[in-house]
Amino acid sequence: MDALNSTKPDDHQILVEAKLSARILTLNRPKQLNALLFQMISWLLELFIAYEEDSNVKLVIVKGKGIAFCAGGDVAAGIRDINEGTWRLGANFFWMQYTLNYILATNRKPQVSILNGIVMGGGAGASIHGRFRVATENSVFAMPETALGFFPDVGASYFLSRLPGFFGEYLGLTGTRLDGAEMLVCGLATHFVPSKRLSLLEEALCKVDSSDPAIISAVINEYSKQPYMKEKSAYHRLKVIDRCFSQRTVEEIISALEREALNKKDDWISETIQSLKRASPTSLKICLRSIRQGRLQGVGQCLVREYRITCHFMQGKLSKDLFEGFRAILLDKDKNPKWEPSKLELVSDDMVDSYFSMMDDEGWEDLKLPAISNLPAYAIAKL
Repeated sequence: MDALNSTKPDDHQILVEAKLSARILTLNRPKQLNALLFQMISWLLELFIAYEEDSNVKLVIVKGKGIAFCAGGDVAAGIRDINEGTWRLGANFFWMQYTLNYILATNRKPQVSILNGIVMGGGAGASIHGRFRVATENSVFAMPETALGFFPDVGASYFLSRLPGFFGEYLGLTGTRLDGAEMLVCGLATHFVPSKRLSLLEEALCKVDSSDPAIISAVINEYSKQPYMKEKSAYHRLKVIDRCFSQRTVEEIISALEREALNKKDDWISETIQSLKRASPTSLKICLRSIRQGRLQGVGQCLVREYRITCHFMQGKLSKDLFEGFRAILLDKDKNPKWEPSKLELVSDDMVDSYFSMMDDEGWEDLKLPAISNLPAYAIAKL
């Protein structure tokens, strides 16, 4: 029996189907919104590396069972590792996850992600780096990490920094949710297909027998439609977003928003200010700097930098905000985190600098990504 053609004998967390020259991977933890566990990530990595070498495989379809594509990495498992005494176990999870993000970003075999539901955090990392991202009327995208005392990782400093204007800074700092139409217009999705057409699309993709992105895109286009953009969409406010989120610091971004609020009564502006004020001040400053650096870096450099920052968060020496966010939002659910430092002005540039530096911890090393020769042009610039 071909091991890559079956589900792993010990679990059914990823279902694998071979249909002609396509492979269909279904994330299958619907009750947990398909949150990624360590063994799921390591198996996805194994599969994608094998498919890259297998001339019988022309394209890979990734989707989720139930109402989510994937709501992120299984944070609870990572936090448990830290509480049980070693943050390094949790760091292994991120090392593996960021390696997967890199493999997806540099793959020659086109990946078609069907985002028919929630796609957040690690779920974005498992899809946005791929060649085709198909949104539907059920899609909900967000990078909500700053409200959890963390920062947008999984290569977000690469893909958010490449969105139009300063929309990426806005999404990363506020954790705003987008629907499928907004994902399409800002470039996070490449296509919009109504969910009732998905099974026909999948059938057509399985018959493609080609890895040529132009051919695959043409097939998806046959099932696509132009979605309706809601009137209240933040995307209609791109001019204001660009004026405010282009500012150099988080404090200046908030001041710019407050000036806009004086000029016109707009619930959207006050909601945006509120979401920034609820987030961890440390997380906001790290997020902004990370996205700004990402504008000038390749996806590999972004992931190496994000791994450093993540290790500092997990080690907990510089700040305990990650644990406090986890407690307040996911564990006790009192939604009242006590951030430390509690104000933006108390988070100095030096404090932010230390998150971007190498760890001073015995045996720790920077993320080492696999060497990939002759990257195809589209692997370097998918967005």
